Amino acid sequence: MKLYNFFRSGTSHRLRIALNLKGITTDYVAVDLRVEEHLKDAFKSVNPQQFVPALDTGEQVLIQSPAIIEWLEEKYPTPALLPSDVNDRAHVRALAAIVGCDIHPINNRRILETLRKQFGANEDAINAWCGTWISDGFNAIETLLRADTRRGAFCFGNTPTLADVYLIPQIESSRRFKVDLTQWPCIAAVEAACMQLDAFKQAAPMKQPDAS
Repeated sequence: MKLYNFFRSGTSHRLRIALNLKGITTDYVAVDLRVEEHLKDAFKSVNPQQFVPALDTGEQVLIQSPAIIEWLEEKYPTPALLPSDVNDRAHVRALAAIVGCDIHPINNRRILETLRKQFGANEDAINAWCGTWISDGFNAIETLLRADTRRGAFCFGNTPTLADVYLIPQIESSRRFKVDLTQWPCIAAVEAACMQLDAFKQAAPMKQPDAS
């Protein structure tokens, strides 16, 4: 399998974590967003939407990280990224969706480039924009983590789930936007637990071949 991704892309980062947790190796294909390589015809032929990540399975090219991770969960069910209980699965999916639906989409590169180029936002304004939505989402996640009396070391229970897969890249992104993470101790504890695992450590942006 070939993984088309960019080291600093949050969606690429979450997919790398999921692949590592499943024990699946891929050929790393770097798509450099800094020079808009994703907008060139060569990558458009891989993914018409021109977003990373994309996963070429050898049979088809999968796009959109939520869809790819769901495919991984169905095709490679062990170790599971979702709990066995239907209510617990809904809880884990909700935690992931706070990041995947409500934080990341309005803080991703194309939104920020639009703010810069069309609305004249400087880097202080960009950081303030991102910090607003990160804080809103992290406040909700922190409240949910604190209220879960069954929670172990991770977002849910004592093994990583989809919620951790989504949360850790968002924490990485938050640091780039100079968000003060000390206000969320439960989130910090989850990050500490995750970063003890090779699956998370090896997926980190600065561990990737195209990191610079």
